[in-house]
Amino acid sequence: MTQSAALILAAGKGTRMHSARPKVLQELLGEPMLGYVLEALRPLFAEADGREAIWAVVGHGADEVQAAFPGLAAIRQEQQLGTGHALATALPALRERGATHVLVVNGDVPLITTDIARRFLAEAGDAAIAFASLRLEDAGAYGRVVRKGGDVTAIVEAKDFDATLHGPDTGEVNAGLYLLDVEAVARLLPRIGNNNKSGEYYITDLVALGIADGLSVRGVHCGADESLLGVNSPAELARMEELLRGRIVARLLASGVTLHAPELVRVGPFAEVAPGAEITGPCELYGRSQVAAGARVESHCVLIDSVVRARARIRSFSHLERAEAGEAAVVGPFARLRPGALLEPESHVGNFVELKNARLGPGAKANHLSYLGDAEVGAAANIGAGTITCNYDGVRKHRTSIGVRAFIGSNTALVAPVEVGDGALVGAGSVITRDVPAGDLAVARGRQKNLPRKG
Repeated sequence: MTQSAALILAAGKGTRMHSARPKVLQELLGEPMLGYVLEALRPLFAEADGREAIWAVVGHGADEVQAAFPGLAAIRQEQQLGTGHALATALPALRERGATHVLVVNGDVPLITTDIARRFLAEAGDAAIAFASLRLEDAGAYGRVVRKGGDVTAIVEAKDFDATLHGPDTGEVNAGLYLLDVEAVARLLPRIGNNNKSGEYYITDLVALGIADGLSVRGVHCGADESLLGVNSPAELARMEELLRGRIVARLLASGVTLHAPELVRVGPFAEVAPGAEITGPCELYGRSQVAAGARVESHCVLIDSVVRARARIRSFSHLERAEAGEAAVVGPFARLRPGALLEPESHVGNFVELKNARLGPGAKANHLSYLGDAEVGAAANIGAGTITCNYDGVRKHRTSIGVRAFIGSNTALVAPVEVGDGALVGAGSVITRDVPAGDLAVARGRQKNLPRKG
């Protein structure tokens, strides 16, 4: 049975974000905040059977959150009545799983890492109630930690803090990270009240209640580590995103990646850039993108879940999504590779060329102003400017096959399904509706007429 578990509080609306999107789905470097928290916790709460002892309390936009994370063990909080109510809602599931302790994390702390969580768990020790605190110059809306003689006595929400009652504001705040003894807090939760300005049940009230009952309560001071700060507004989101971007860029530079204008390079947390790769900002790499050693990505490019192999070159203003550029391939400038696009080694896609679910064989070229959708292009084939594959009949998609060393003249329309054989030549301006045998010349256009001009 599980002895420890993690609970992510992800039910809040995030009113100050001024967005219809659930707060935990707000993105930093292309990834939702909740994804960062999950990635940090997974190494600590993975079980031998492959399951994860991680739950999330969802509420506002619950369907949207679960759709974004389909494998998430979600517990619904139908009414968002505060963090204490969220914990009470999750308690039955934790007990059923046999959890003795639960790490409670807010879903809006995207900079939390596995190491931070691991250190907190170690320092929390065997306390019945432990929480992480920070000391900030501007404590803002964070709950204040109240101490007497150095010992924690309570955590008071910022809107309810009164210096005449609680003493001077020291700037020590609650970071929203807790380790709780499940059975101990189960006895305390029914005593949490909502007699405060928000009318909500706060998990922070467990501190004062635990102290009153003689339980061990520990405040783990974490200095001024901004990695534990939550995101509550667009300004805070932007600030956290820039902190994260800077850390990733620094790590890439230290590893041996060459970055030109590094202050303009944005790389997501799950993208991989090998030492020896070269990137020029402004540039954006998101999702599970990979850039190999020796590859070059020029300025104003966006890569999403895409792979750039060794010695490939992505020229300026190109956009790749779920696409792959093989070794020594050249993309762009101003090219768009949509999902399923694959460039084999040394193939070229030039300016204003779009590929979708299409493969260019080794050494094949489509250098200008073309659309290749649902297509197979053989090795060393040449696609002339203005060529398009007419792959959609209004109901279904159809494939076009172009053979090895075939030559497609400029301004050609290939009406799928159609096959152009190896070494075949299609004359410029043709509309090809039937297969072209290997080695043949196909011309499908009206005969030119020259008429005298009148007047």
